[in-house]
Amino acid sequence: MSALGNAPGRVLGPIEYRDAENPAVRAVFDDIKRTRKVDDVNNFWKYLAHDPVTLKRTWESVKEVMTPGALDALTKEMIYLAVSVTNGCGYCTASHGAGARKAGMTEQMFGELMAVVGMANETNRLANGYRVPIDPAFER
Repeated sequence: MSALGNAPGRVLGPIEYRDAENPAVRAVFDDIKRTRKVDDVNNFWKYLAHDPVTLKRTWESVKEVMTPGALDALTKEMIYLAVSVTNGCGYCTASHGAGARKAGMTEQMFGELMAVVGMANETNRLANGYRVPIDPAFER
């Protein structure tokens, strides 16, 4: 895809590593490659590179949030996948689906996750539509 300019409604193309002239962009790309142990950065980062401030802020946040802590890497990837499916983000669904599989998600786990996502979306809409009040026991 080629850059089409920055007029509203126009999509800018990716900034490839070899074409990243801005030192801030190159620094983030280098950190992504080093942290993830990959030869190239994903398209998401290449497109965000048009705004180096957003690129850096987003990478730092993702790196911090997705690092294993009280939740392990698989759990975090599966949560990210579930939210991405719910939000209808095809890119994030593919990216975090691959990340979850790499972290150990099986096809059976994926199927159960999608069942939970579907059920939660259905019951959330029903509860919102019926304006169901929160039970006192859940307020604690």
